[in-house]
Amino acid sequence: MYKFHSGLEEIVAKQLDDSKIRYKFEKLRIYYNKEDNQKSFYTPDFVLENGIIVEAKGQFVTKDRKKHKLIREQYGKKYDIRFVFSNPNQKIGTKSNTSYADWCGLFGFKCAKEKIPQEWLEERKTNV
Repeated sequence: MYKFHSGLEEIVAKQLDDSKIRYKFEKLRIYYNKEDNQKSFYTPDFVLENGIIVEAKGQFVTKDRKKHKLIREQYGKKYDIRFVFSNPNQKIGTKSNTSYADWCGLFGFKCAKEKIPQEWLEERKTNV
């Protein structure tokens, strides 16, 4: 039905399907301004029926981190973006002690390892 771009996306989709959680895959576009004021957009992986946006990431490269910081700065908490990482303990760079999970904590994003936590699936929709 969907064309997933990674094994992790497939795992997350299967979890959602098995849990009978409705979601949209790559249907939302969030427009934002890059640092040079150039307009761009972000297409989240999964938007759950409760409004939570889940981004499944194996690699969390500098470009993606910048994009998510800009979206948070421009929209505040309008979009509840959360991350599912293959390995949240992966360092953001070879010379950094900061892990993906550390980065999320620093910038106010929730994250999890390999699957969506049950409590995220059970959260009620909020009007943020």
